[in-house]
Amino acid sequence: MRLKLRIWRQDGPHTPGRLVGYGVDDIHPDMSFLEMLDVLNEDLIAHGEPAIAFDHDCREGICGACSMVINGIPHGPGRGTTTCQLYMRDFGDIREIVVEPWRARAFPVIRDLVVERGALDRIIEAGGYVSINAGAAPDAHTHPIPKQDAELAFEAASCIGCGACVAACPNASAMLFVAAKVSHLALLPQGHPERVRRAIDMVEAMDREGFGNCANYHECEAACPKEIPVRYIARLNREFLHAALSSDEFARPPPTPQYEE
Repeated sequence: MRLKLRIWRQDGPHTPGRLVGYGVDDIHPDMSFLEMLDVLNEDLIAHGEPAIAFDHDCREGICGACSMVINGIPHGPGRGTTTCQLYMRDFGDIREIVVEPWRARAFPVIRDLVVERGALDRIIEAGGYVSINAGAAPDAHTHPIPKQDAELAFEAASCIGCGACVAACPNASAMLFVAAKVSHLALLPQGHPERVRRAIDMVEAMDREGFGNCANYHECEAACPKEIPVRYIARLNREFLHAALSSDEFARPPPTPQYEE
């Protein structure tokens, strides 16, 4: 296969970027997309040009680091796959490919196709955990969990935090990501003691990071490599509303103004 690539090149977060054209030859259809980029980088280095920077780690669809927009689609045309699971045969007769980084204010470009996704980590730090001391691990049968709840929690927990939902959303919303993390813990008994505070803190953290609002485009579900459905966003809305109505912080009346004599 011979391909024509247009790849986003940007030296840093404060420098302008541009799409640069490249040609690659002898690409085997069974190569992964990242292997194709490796071939291109080897050729660039051999000619004394800077290699294209892109994120990758496991290359097994586990970490979600291989985040890039390919022909306008986060992670490329494959349904329910990360970029590293995308193979050149998946493009069929397409011979021109445009590769860009995630586009969101909360994901500033570090270099080329690499973006800074620390905003998602800070949302997790705000409440995506269980901090109570539960002691030693209990026997599995001592805390029975309904099968439906267990399956829903497992589905939500499959989120790898890649940010494809943000990149796909016209509003750059992180609602599906936050919904998956809040739902995962809210469905399990270990997460109930901090359920109210978690929903409030994580939604507030999401707003501080500059993510947009959900407008029900459902692009997030289509782009998610783990195919997490949008119904978790409805669950997040219910969790937040319940937290807002039951939290002392929200229920407390405003202080009476004090006037000096």
